[in-house]
Amino acid sequence: MANTYKETMNLPKTDFAMRANLPENEPKRLAKWEEERIYERVLEKNKDGKPFILHDGPPYANGPIHIGHAFNKILKDFVNKSHAQRGFFTPYVPGWDCHGQPIEHMVEKTLGPEKMAKIDQPTLRRLCREWAEKYVDVQREGFKRLGVNADWDHPYLTFTPNYEAGNVEVFKKMYLDGSVYRGRKPIHWCKRCHTALAEAEIEYSDETSPSIFVKFKMDLMPGMFEAAGATGDAYVLIWTTTPWTLPANTAVSLAPDADYVMVVADGSNMIMARELVEQVAEIADWESYDLVRGADGEPVSLKGREFTGLTYTCPIRQDLKGTIIYGDHVTLDSGTGAVHTAPGHGQDDYLVALEFDVPLLMPVDDNGVLTDEAGPFAGLDVDEANPAIIAWLRERGTLVAQKEILHSYPHCWRCHEPVIFRATDQWFVSMDKNSLRENALNAIDREVEWIPAWAKNRIGSMVADRPDWCISRQRSWGVPIPVFKCAKCGNTVATAETFDAVIDLFYREGADAWFTHDPSDYLPRGVKCETCGCTELTPEKDILDVWWESGVSHTSVLKHREAEGLRFPADMYLEGSDQHRGWFQSSLLTSMGAYGVPPYKSVMHCGFTVDEQGRKMSKSLGNGVDPADVMAKYGADVLRLWVASVDYSQDVSISENILKQVSDAYRRFRNTFRFLLGNLDDFDDARDMVAWDVLEPLDRYMMVKTASYLSDAEEAYDAYRYNTVYRMTYDFVDDLSAVYMDVTKDRLYAEAPDSPRRRAVQTVLMNILEVLVRVLAPVLTFTCDEVWEHYPRAMRERAGRPGSVQLAGWPKASDFAPAIPASAAGETAVFSMVLTARDAVTKALEDARTAGAVNKSQEASVVVRGPEALVGFAERFDASVLEELFIVAAVRFEDNGSEDEITAQVERTTAEKCPRCWNYRALGGNPNHPDVCERCGDALDALGYAEGE
Repeated sequence: MANTYKETMNLPKTDFAMRANLPENEPKRLAKWEEERIYERVLEKNKDGKPFILHDGPPYANGPIHIGHAFNKILKDFVNKSHAQRGFFTPYVPGWDCHGQPIEHMVEKTLGPEKMAKIDQPTLRRLCREWAEKYVDVQREGFKRLGVNADWDHPYLTFTPNYEAGNVEVFKKMYLDGSVYRGRKPIHWCKRCHTALAEAEIEYSDETSPSIFVKFKMDLMPGMFEAAGATGDAYVLIWTTTPWTLPANTAVSLAPDADYVMVVADGSNMIMARELVEQVAEIADWESYDLVRGADGEPVSLKGREFTGLTYTCPIRQDLKGTIIYGDHVTLDSGTGAVHTAPGHGQDDYLVALEFDVPLLMPVDDNGVLTDEAGPFAGLDVDEANPAIIAWLRERGTLVAQKEILHSYPHCWRCHEPVIFRATDQWFVSMDKNSLRENALNAIDREVEWIPAWAKNRIGSMVADRPDWCISRQRSWGVPIPVFKCAKCGNTVATAETFDAVIDLFYREGADAWFTHDPSDYLPRGVKCETCGCTELTPEKDILDVWWESGVSHTSVLKHREAEGLRFPADMYLEGSDQHRGWFQSSLLTSMGAYGVPPYKSVMHCGFTVDEQGRKMSKSLGNGVDPADVMAKYGADVLRLWVASVDYSQDVSISENILKQVSDAYRRFRNTFRFLLGNLDDFDDARDMVAWDVLEPLDRYMMVKTASYLSDAEEAYDAYRYNTVYRMTYDFVDDLSAVYMDVTKDRLYAEAPDSPRRRAVQTVLMNILEVLVRVLAPVLTFTCDEVWEHYPRAMRERAGRPGSVQLAGWPKASDFAPAIPASAAGETAVFSMVLTARDAVTKALEDARTAGAVNKSQEASVVVRGPEALVGFAERFDASVLEELFIVAAVRFEDNGSEDEITAQVERTTAEKCPRCWNYRALGGNPNHPDVCERCGDALDALGYAEGE
């Protein structure tokens, strides 16, 4: 008889597989989306909605995607899909940075030095273009595999004519108003890549450098020291960590308000900051020393500014005289308080030299080799020059002390070798002309939302402190500086007419035409040098910084593609935290400079991907994680769930162990969906939904909890807190599984199919499914679409139903059926009090099973003892409600006189086991079916089941 009863149970039915097999199934779903044009259909559905434009920052097209790429693109997809679900119009145009040194470097590496030395510029540019095109395609397929929705067939590429013309449009505006200028000043220079570098192209790492103390012979003994009895030669004692810059020395800078004394040691009179005397004496290992003192016995001292104008013999070029000056950049943290100043080799040196009209020397060429201006050290590389200069100074008795120091030093972002500071003729954006710095800082503070909020201080300090932006590069693959030079006098020729001619040329033929056409082919007639009247013009050979190029995407993309739904300014830029000094900043400066407004309304950043120990990923450590490998093993949805689980604003860890944990969470979500679908197979929401008063207390509790989850999830999405969405969903599913799904299985399986009690549970499950599949759709984009396809048959076949969850829209509290009345909160608050006893009952049941008193909870009769208030709450409910909640045969509550203690006592029930539902209840309540409990007998009647069948 028991075997036949099984066939009368409402067991779950669904084709939604327990095993996801994501690596095999996700590509099939991608092909389906592409065939159905799901991206375009989402836009069409939301075309009248409020626009939300996330502008894509362009990665370099120079290799397959890595885990950092995947992390970033998935985050962007969360933003776009969560907005699209809520009806926003979200066109998303992906882009690639196709110019610049990273791609040129890869081509050089492929060709090798011999072929590279012989190649002509047009061929090199062609090879760079082919390289970029290749990896645009490679990366595009990698991003698509992640499940990211975008206009993949129409991306923006920085080497296309339309985009290149945007560079000139912005350059024109900023040049004509004086914000762009050509000047000779020190910049970061990579002697290996042979190009200038901007701040955003610099990375810092530790270097060991020689720290030397050198005495410069002054032309005169300062009068106050002479009056105090000092005799012989006077020296100013300087300190530097770059001996190779000494051939360019033209000044010594002092701190204006610090006290300087003359130290007598080893037979020399040396001027230095009084505060640093003891420190220098220890480093120099002076056995004894004294200070020049006045008649009162106190050391004679002068403020730094009082030495201004005194001269000395330059240490290397002894045919030159240097000048003592002062500057606020001089600190007393270390050294001597007297800073060797080479205006061609440092920003602070350059600025203070301008103030005092000190000459600039540049005895270093493009290769980092000292020129004839360096005297005896001509022909040496700067690294070779350091020991040679130190030895030379020692031989001449001017080296006072030397030691090695470990300090943070700027390196080239591509070759990772140390850079040098070197004055060259370059193009710059002035940070202070036309108040660009001030306006940018105001925009950062008042006009842009920073996510997280503390990022405002980060980019603000960077903009406040940055020098003028060097935007020219000495490379081949990029957009040229769109100005001309007079062949006769070399002056710059750039007017509104010439810019417009270049813009027109670039729109027609692209930047390659710059290198193949003579200017007379496209410039208007009559254009001439304003200085000498010459009409023979040559194009500028330098190209624009790639950060400028990507920075003008607000024009080349947002403005140029307004017909496709894009708009300026964008609602959001989202990139890695390093872009506060890169793309976020270059975009801001070019937009403020050209249009006076920021290019974005909000900026969100993500951290870097690191391993489980927090270490940067590298080939040498072997700790890298390839997103392709992750997707081949786990699927993209597991990778997406990992992104949702972390605090993206910080550096995030990923490893095989972490992915296994995320995979476990994924299975939990999937199994929940499977339970929901399996128990809704025969449910028709248009026919079977029940009214609120049919729902039982636990059903109502779960409805309110689901509505609360929806509200909290929407709030978290609005705040871009995806890890909060993940955490609250995990907790919601955990509670759903451990309580509601566990408790209501009996009603689902054993009640008659159309029983109001069963339909009540299905009504709740249908609401949960409708909320959960939509809330998780931006994250588990493949799985939720699969769930959508396995909805109850009646819903799948309903006319007008969207074919994808991405077209389904966002759930709303007003969508709940039945509607949740205002009184529900009070009702469920009462029921939640009873739920507090469940933990005590569960523990007592586990103890009873361990002791052998019962085998299953259904065999138990439970007494719950707790505070009077709890007993009062419990008395509001029928015993059957509490028996179902605890999954026991019987339960009663007793007052234990305590304020908060709750205990439970378990005994074996005397009731009989129903052979159909396996609950322990009185049997024979239905005379048609005397062998089962009354509820099962009624269900069998409803099924038309006769005994003996």
